Amino acid sequence: MQLIELIGRTKRKTTAAETGRSILELALAADVDWGFNCTRGTCSRCRCLVLDGMDYLHEPTKAELASLDDEELEQGYRLGCQAKVRSDGTIAVQNKPYF
Repeated sequence: MQLIELIGRTKRKTTAAETGRSILELALAADVDWGFNCTRGTCSRCRCLVLDGMDYLHEPTKAELASLDDEELEQGYRLGCQAKVRSDGTIAVQNKPYF
């Protein structure tokens, strides 16, 4: 079973990381306090830092490439609404909005 550790503003949970679901979807289903407004990749409030398991996520989407700069992507930042689980493995992410 693949697991994902979700670190919100005040809550932290480890849950099943279902293939094809976004980090935001998993955080909301686990009742983790994860900031978001739009779910389309335009507001960037769901921005998160992938602490472990980047290889188990799909490549950044066009929305992420437009919203995050190259340095952020290199550091491991993604948009929770866009980053989807690709394959089995352990993933850890922390919600890191700009504000």
